[in-house]
Amino acid sequence: MKIIVDSGCDLTNEMKADKNIISVPLNLIIDGKNYVDDQNLDTEKFLAEMENSPNPCKTSAPSPELFMNAYQGDEDIFVVTLTSKLSGSYNSAQVAKQMYFDEIKEKFIHVFDSLSAAAGETLIALKVNELIKLNFTKEKIVEKVNEFINGMNTFFIIEKFDNFVKNGRMNSYVAKIASLLSITPICKGENGKIAIADKARGYNRAAEKLINLIAKNIKEPEKKILGITHVKCLEKALKFKDDILKKIKFKDIVIMEATGLCSAYANRNGIIVAY
Repeated sequence: MKIIVDSGCDLTNEMKADKNIISVPLNLIIDGKNYVDDQNLDTEKFLAEMENSPNPCKTSAPSPELFMNAYQGDEDIFVVTLTSKLSGSYNSAQVAKQMYFDEIKEKFIHVFDSLSAAAGETLIALKVNELIKLNFTKEKIVEKVNEFINGMNTFFIIEKFDNFVKNGRMNSYVAKIASLLSITPICKGENGKIAIADKARGYNRAAEKLINLIAKNIKEPEKKILGITHVKCLEKALKFKDDILKKIKFKDIVIMEATGLCSAYANRNGIIVAY
């Protein structure tokens, strides 16, 4: 079996080394210049270009052809994409599936809408991989992964709102006031969209609030993996891991650096967590 993800999924080092896990890149556009969000992307250079541009960073989903190329071979295929509420990646993967059936042959291809991104996608791909190794049937994997997606939580803390403002997703005046007052929002994924869960004065208080929020609502953490994506702030991710372990005993915690796509929206120093 083979697992296909888009570049909204932040891969662990082990996932990068696994030849049965393939990442299909999105495109990132700044001032008309296209960046392919793959393993060759220099995210530091990309972030600098984005921060220095007065224009928004735009994104475009992988083409169906890219997904179709990834579907080649005799393996059964599981696909995990960015939330369909915010990206066309899920639709591209579905179109590619039908194209593959029409032009080549029919085989097992299932596309999961993650209703998430970043660490959320990572955990879904890890769950698929775990169930494959446990020799679950394809049908049982679909059933259990859908249950996992419906029960998963994704939160993120951002300190800079630049790209949200440039894209018109946040009022520039509100962003300026938030910055002046050091207000840091704690955002949450809700049915594949973004909502404000809470806010605090400064990152440290926001992180503390988020940990308390997770501790209050989580059930059976000893059976769960916590995923942490960071945008060029590994020390923050490691501290978040240490701090949350003081209150919650997760089965495991994995830390990943953000891809270009997730860097564009979480911005430098952003943290995304999922469980």
